[in-house]
Amino acid sequence: MFNLGTISLTAEQLRYSPGVVESRAEAGLRPRTRRAILDAAVRVLAESPSASVADVAAVAGVGRTTVHRYFPERSDLLAGIEADLLERIDAATRAARTTEGPAGAALRRLCEEYFTLGDVLTLVYQDPTLLSRVRWTEATGSDLALLELVERGQREGEFDPAVDASWVCGVVWSLLFTAWLHARDPRASTHETLALCLETVRRTVAR
Repeated sequence: MFNLGTISLTAEQLRYSPGVVESRAEAGLRPRTRRAILDAAVRVLAESPSASVADVAAVAGVGRTTVHRYFPERSDLLAGIEADLLERIDAATRAARTTEGPAGAALRRLCEEYFTLGDVLTLVYQDPTLLSRVRWTEATGSDLALLELVERGQREGEFDPAVDASWVCGVVWSLLFTAWLHARDPRASTHETLALCLETVRRTVAR
């Protein structure tokens, strides 16, 4: 029982009061709205780096004021994209289980996971000035995971040890970028593009 002067509400009444239900619904909507804005921003900016907040709002299906509520300035939106991308890369790297099984199979899994991040990573490659230079010049845990995977493959005899491991990592990212660009062609098959990328990566690292 809550007693505030002449106001007296039981816990059960409070739980189902309209204001509480509305607040809970709004709280549940926030992450979905933020996700929709970030996804829309990536699609719009990948096509046109100079796109406005209004363009992003239109694709997200929300008003400009809603975008500004989550990201007051354009710089806040870009920072949000950057932070979200780093989290998604980390999640993709974990999902690939790079320390498990044969190195070749692990590299294939990793490329498959990264391929799904094509839109946002293409944005970074095409116009890195949109995002923080410092964050993208520092090695991340995902960068180290790829390097260690390549080095493991070389030690275990699956990958060519004569090729510098850091060079191989750069080639893998370059092939992924090429695949992302190719997949944006309306005439291209996403499945075939990924298959071609994976086969090219395999031949690149093979001993």
